[in-house]
Amino acid sequence: MARRLLNLPAVTFLGWMAFASGLLMLMALVSSYVRDLPITTAALYLVVGIVIGPLGVGVVSLDLYANAALLERIAEVAVVIALFIGGLKLRLRPSDPAWRAAIVLAGPVMILTIAGIAAFAHLVFGLPVSAALLLGAVLAPTDPVLASAIAVTDAKDRDLMRYGISGEAGLNDGTAFPFVVLALAWAAHGGADTWIATWAAHRLVWAIPVALVLGYFLGKLIGKLAIRLRTNHRDATAPSDFLALALIGVAYVLAEAIGAWGFLSVFAAGVGLRAAEVAVVAETPHPEASQTTASDDGLEHPPAEELVAARVEPEALEQPAVAAGVLVSETLSFGDTVERLVEVGMIVAVGVALATHWDVRAIPLAAALFFVIRPLASTLLVFTPTTGPQRRLMAWFGIRGIGSLYYLGYSLRHGLDGALANEIIGLTISVIALSIVAHGITATPLLSRYQRARARREDQRSG
Repeated sequence: MARRLLNLPAVTFLGWMAFASGLLMLMALVSSYVRDLPITTAALYLVVGIVIGPLGVGVVSLDLYANAALLERIAEVAVVIALFIGGLKLRLRPSDPAWRAAIVLAGPVMILTIAGIAAFAHLVFGLPVSAALLLGAVLAPTDPVLASAIAVTDAKDRDLMRYGISGEAGLNDGTAFPFVVLALAWAAHGGADTWIATWAAHRLVWAIPVALVLGYFLGKLIGKLAIRLRTNHRDATAPSDFLALALIGVAYVLAEAIGAWGFLSVFAAGVGLRAAEVAVVAETPHPEASQTTASDDGLEHPPAEELVAARVEPEALEQPAVAAGVLVSETLSFGDTVERLVEVGMIVAVGVALATHWDVRAIPLAAALFFVIRPLASTLLVFTPTTGPQRRLMAWFGIRGIGSLYYLGYSLRHGLDGALANEIIGLTISVIALSIVAHGITATPLLSRYQRARARREDQRSG
């Protein structure tokens, strides 16, 4: 069945293993060279997909319409892991001003972006209102996987631009979901009616805050419990990867079971687990942490994972901060590995799918989204404690990717079909590809210039 859906030629298992292993080995060996290139690894994966697909050597072709269920599930796994790990890297309190940009981007900016895309698709392409709204909801979220190149890379990073992108990527994959559901319901009901009040009460008023509260306290509770158990039993072999997977699964399932958004709950669980580490080091600082940097809230204490060695002896776990560091370090390592593996597969698949789903109309749509809709909506960032250069970078780096693939797969399995389905698929895949190229080419030079300017300002202040 899988072979027929994916239209795979008679390539042996060993042949596919050789290809996958060769690709991973190549990327591992040349990573230091790629890092210095004006392009991201995602763009290289996209090229690989194009080369092995029908546009290249024709080793494999991919029909996303026929593979909607597979697309939805793989993208779902990628997104939830990326959301959890992204949340775990955000160490500042939810009340910290650094979160304001993320909330603005994931809230009003995203809603305006959905409206802008929908208006463009309806007025320029002639899509029905429901289909145009769906396209807007699918393409609006900044992707938590592909945004990792410009997001917070470690827990001590407090840069407002990176924090804004990281928080947005974590929040808006859940806050976009209500509008995907709205568009599908709009199509099913044939237009707007009194059902919108029920949608708003359930999908917005209930589902969003409940998911955030549930995930945060669940992550904090389980995190504190795991750290205490490790400390009490001096357990240096406890499987942190199992704990991470369990926490992701529990947060997701519980949220969905009570009608809340699982994506938001998983992201909040990552933030909650980090909050557990902060609370532990505030109570019992790491033995090697400078006493001058420790504070009552633990935020001036270095992230606990930075103070633990690759191998920790059981006796060292008597210190709760050491146990917290081991837990967080192992969880981050596991999550980053899984995230990179899924990223390779999904972006290669996008490259393959371009042969059958490319839509030239994506060029004016992407241009409008990248250069007009997102920047205009992002002017609301003026109400956040960010600088002009930071706001301009956040306006530009609205990267589309695996989150959009998930919403596309979900839509195909929940009512989107026929000619409209092919249009939405083509526009989505094509805009994602254009985003990977445009943002991939500009990421390195723009971030390098931003870091140099930031370093000069810090030198001037210190001097």
